[in-house]
Amino acid sequence: MSKETTLILFKPDTIEKNLSGTVLERFLALDLSIKGIKMMELTEALLTEHYAHIADRPFFPEILEFMQKTPVIALALEGENAITRVRDHLGPTDSTAAPKGTLRGDFGENSMVNVCHASDSPETAEAELKRFFSPGELF
Repeated sequence: MSKETTLILFKPDTIEKNLSGTVLERFLALDLSIKGIKMMELTEALLTEHYAHIADRPFFPEILEFMQKTPVIALALEGENAITRVRDHLGPTDSTAAPKGTLRGDFGENSMVNVCHASDSPETAEAELKRFFSPGELF
């Protein structure tokens, strides 16, 4: 096993449904440590960089609108195999296919309104953590 730090974004649906405490509690139950946490508004420039792999798709404006609907919570969690454990706990991206007991299965609605974003690899996590946290904000 390897110690990893991963990025999680609590999406606007989590904020609007007042699920932030519940979601955080369920992540912490995985025996992961908080390395950084903050609430922030996402700019179009930041979202375009974050979603560069789909920025040319016709549905991208809908993602921009959704992700700017409310502030989000950016969370950095550290622990053994944190990336895989967090993603397993979230369930599949499409909440309609996520089993009950996963965060998306319990609280998500579809592929966009799906509780949280989470890094999918160590390389992605490294880039995303730098994108959402400034030097000195991770402990």
